[in-house]
Amino acid sequence: MTITELLMLGAAGVFAGILAGFLGIGGGTVLVPLLVALNYAPVEAVATSGLSIVITAISGSIQNWRMGYLSLSQVAGIGFPAVITAQIGAYLAGIFPPYLLLLTFGLLLWLNIYLIEVRKHLTAKKKAELEQEELGGQAGQGENAQLPITNHELPNNSNILFHPTFAKIATGSAAGLLAGLFGVGGGVIMVPLQILLLGESIKTAIQTSLGVIVITAISATAGHAARGNVLWVVGLILGGGGLLGAQVSTRFLPRLPDRIVSLAFRSLLAVLSIYVFWQAWQKFSNG
Repeated sequence: MTITELLMLGAAGVFAGILAGFLGIGGGTVLVPLLVALNYAPVEAVATSGLSIVITAISGSIQNWRMGYLSLSQVAGIGFPAVITAQIGAYLAGIFPPYLLLLTFGLLLWLNIYLIEVRKHLTAKKKAELEQEELGGQAGQGENAQLPITNHELPNNSNILFHPTFAKIATGSAAGLLAGLFGVGGGVIMVPLQILLLGESIKTAIQTSLGVIVITAISATAGHAARGNVLWVVGLILGGGGLLGAQVSTRFLPRLPDRIVSLAFRSLLAVLSIYVFWQAWQKFSNG
């Protein structure tokens, strides 16, 4: 390994750690393409990315827990179904054609953008209904009327569409499958599903997602390690950089407005979808 490669791996790890803390994703969407560009086999890139994500997610989650922003019960409820599906994903990663996996992943990113928009409209509708009820109740009271309801006053579960237990199982299962298939932590699907199905705010979803990623990444990495796919030294270098990046970003996340965090997450998904579709076309064209 050259000095240049070492510096690139360390810098990529730091960047992935920053993404993990700010957006609740493991960073595999950045690390896997980088490792492939450095001429590592795709299956090694996926497996090694998982090892790095384990270190990054643990670092960020410990910081969130210390700051009181992590619900361990919520993490466990979503994380344990992911343990099983991560093994399924690791197995399927060696079976499906690469272009088909990439195409599916790109479509999934588009679906996530749509799900976040759906949640935003549901929240706005619920807020309008509560304000209407409040205005009706305060009619005729003049100066005693209360101020309009803010987003912070809406209960987190005000628009849950499914039973919470089912929503947790579905979210965790999807995240685990993605972790095994693509070497990502699963945050790109967990955050939108938590927002839509569990009615969480985007910041809460990000913090919970990072905790669940610890479980999904450990499970996926164990599955790949059993098949001899993990490059341990490379993964530890990436993870060391991610550890530093996650410590920085988790401290800043609570200070950012929800609107900025949401925009950043959706923008990342849009950019990644374009890149993934391009990669899928390249794989398909090269046969």
